[in-house]
Amino acid sequence: MLETSARLLRLLSLLQARPEWSGAELAGRLGVTDRTLRRDVTKLRGLGYPVAAAPGVAGGYRLGAGARMPPLLLDDDEAVAVALSLRTAAAHSVAGVGEASVRALAKLEQVLPSRLRERAAAIAQATVPLAGPGPALDAEALTTIARACSNHERLQFGYRSRDGDLTTRRTEPHRLVQAGYRWYLVARDVERDAWRTFRADRIETPLLTGVRFVPVDPPDAAAFVARAVTTAPYRYQARILLHAPAAAVAEHVPPSVGVLEPAAVDRTILTAGSDSLDGLAFHVAMLDCDFTVLAPRELADRLARLAARLAAASHASLSPQLP
Repeated sequence: MLETSARLLRLLSLLQARPEWSGAELAGRLGVTDRTLRRDVTKLRGLGYPVAAAPGVAGGYRLGAGARMPPLLLDDDEAVAVALSLRTAAAHSVAGVGEASVRALAKLEQVLPSRLRERAAAIAQATVPLAGPGPALDAEALTTIARACSNHERLQFGYRSRDGDLTTRRTEPHRLVQAGYRWYLVARDVERDAWRTFRADRIETPLLTGVRFVPVDPPDAAAFVARAVTTAPYRYQARILLHAPAAAVAEHVPPSVGVLEPAAVDRTILTAGSDSLDGLAFHVAMLDCDFTVLAPRELADRLARLAARLAAASHASLSPQLP
């Protein structure tokens, strides 16, 4: 049985290494008869590998694309290259790819031999990426968090607040959410018995505890993070009626900036938070549509003062006075 399994892996490796093989070549490489080769090909098909066969003297075998993704067989160099690529995609938060990269990296590193993990880690440590606008992320930490989410395993970590205070958290992790250049963990804080969001770049030394749990009433992770990061952490929470349909402004308001709710066919309510009234005023002014501030009153007053200043600057610029 072990000999047959090893031969199947060898056959799969050969089929992946070259577009097409003749039956005689494959049988010779494997040291088997044509009949055994045909049986092995049938077994691969049963495992989900779409092996096509063409009869005749010029015929042969080739590995094609199937209706579902079968397991891949990678050699050492290919496995290290894939691990590094996934790590890079996760660290740079590629739009639409980052979260999938973290999940795939968690699966891959779980089965990589230690010698290959060490090779990938050594290359990663020797590589210095050009810093982007987002906070630096530890791919190893993201992988550990993703594994805890996938396996429903309690996770313990140190968490540093905005003020720099470090606390120990014991959590039941649910999902990782990517919002722009930032990552957030949605998890139930065990000691507080409440769902929380944790910024991944503030999580330190995440540890798998080995304790499994059954998720109880988890929230919609994306919506939960959107609400948390756009209002809760900030001094000012604004509600603004935009005189435009939601589809027209959605591309200018990412989920990490604000939450959009259609109010009518051509009206949208924007909910956003900030520690700066000027920041809120600037952002809504750049949306290039009319709007009405519903709350807070301080934002409306700030807009009035800014409008007066801009009007005065515009008038002075149109009729400059020489000193």
